[in-house]
Amino acid sequence: MIRALLILFALSVLPVLCLRWLPPPTSAFMIADRLGQSLGGKPKIALSYHWVGWEGISPHLALAVMAAEDQKFPAHWGFDFDSIKQAWRDNHSGKQVRGASTITQQVAKNLFLWSGRSYLRKGLESYFALLLELFWPKQRILEVYLNVAQFGEGIYGADAASRRLLGKPPANLTPRDAALLSAVLPNPRKLRAGKPSTYVQWRTRWIQAQMIRMGGTGFLKGL
Repeated sequence: MIRALLILFALSVLPVLCLRWLPPPTSAFMIADRLGQSLGGKPKIALSYHWVGWEGISPHLALAVMAAEDQKFPAHWGFDFDSIKQAWRDNHSGKQVRGASTITQQVAKNLFLWSGRSYLRKGLESYFALLLELFWPKQRILEVYLNVAQFGEGIYGADAASRRLLGKPPANLTPRDAALLSAVLPNPRKLRAGKPSTYVQWRTRWIQAQMIRMGGTGFLKGL
């Protein structure tokens, strides 16, 4: 039993260590997307994904995704316990539950796991998040997130999102561009940066205000 657990641990750590330096060729979510189109009878949509290193992505986008998704990212170890407590309270009071997943947890889920909600998946997500925080620096976690996050149907990563939705390379994104792309992250299959709804426009303005409140791209020095 102990030997089997050690083998499983080693097998889970190996890809985490490799991806510390190597660009992910794909992700679990991208694979599921392809399988869903092939086996699930979904309309076929070209999947766009192209890795771009940290220096090739506008710092405004790095700041915007933190402003939108995880403002405590530089300080925590993979979990925002205040957000988890608030989500638990909202759930038990019948309110709409806000997402409590950190950027680290989202990277763990997108790279290695599947969508949906279950205690098993959440447990594995927490486990991989701990491994990422242990073996990767914060900048690497954010760099991978910017490359594997979904920004639309078949659109994965900053390069595909910038070029397909805004017609420019990711290095040239303005603060508003970055806020607009980040505004769709909670639900990229319904929210659209190319044709932003009233809600997406409101959320874009809110993210821009948060970016200013956080001190601009100087906030990235804390990574």
